[in-house]
Amino acid sequence: MFRLTLSSSARDRLVNGLRAKGISDERVLAAIGAVDRGLFVPENFHFMAHDDVSLPIARDQRVSQPFIVATMTAALGLTDRSHVLEIGTGSGYQTTVLSHLCRWVRTIERQPFLAAAAEQLFTRLDLRNVTARVGDGLAGWPQAAPFEFILVTAAADDFPAQLLAQLSPAGGKMVIPIGRQGRAQTLFRVTRQADRFTYEELMPVRFVPLVPGVAAPSMVLRR
Repeated sequence: MFRLTLSSSARDRLVNGLRAKGISDERVLAAIGAVDRGLFVPENFHFMAHDDVSLPIARDQRVSQPFIVATMTAALGLTDRSHVLEIGTGSGYQTTVLSHLCRWVRTIERQPFLAAAAEQLFTRLDLRNVTARVGDGLAGWPQAAPFEFILVTAAADDFPAQLLAQLSPAGGKMVIPIGRQGRAQTLFRVTRQADRFTYEELMPVRFVPLVPGVAAPSMVLRR
């Protein structure tokens, strides 16, 4: 049973606040305005669902601050024809925002409990352009590579070699936070042209660490 959600006016206030903070991509703002963040956070934090803050979810993870979600999404420069690989499904909020902006999202979550809960939401929301699996995000999704876009929602110590290799050599872009937990972290946009990689610093951030996933074979939750 899904609980009652906040009115669209709360989402409008969030979108206007993001616009005031410098988010100018109207497609991204519209996607955030279309998604009820209250569905993706625990019920005891529902009253804060449309505040511009990070909130805790299960398994010591967090759903990112909407400003960070908007910034990372806008940095990819998606179109309605884009295919995206997301590393770290979490509660599914970022995934759902992406689903409003592109043709297809593939998303990997290492924790089966989180992945199953997110999958229930994707089904409830009738997201037909999302493919989800439980697996090791650091390994990416080689069967579907190369990817035009990769978005990583946890901080890596360094740029993961397997994800870099899965970027399209024709201008593929990856947005990823780099840095150890408890230390300075920086959000980067990586662009690949053939075998050349360009690394652009975007802003300081704070994320949970990106760690290896399940040792067992990956399990696809939806196709």
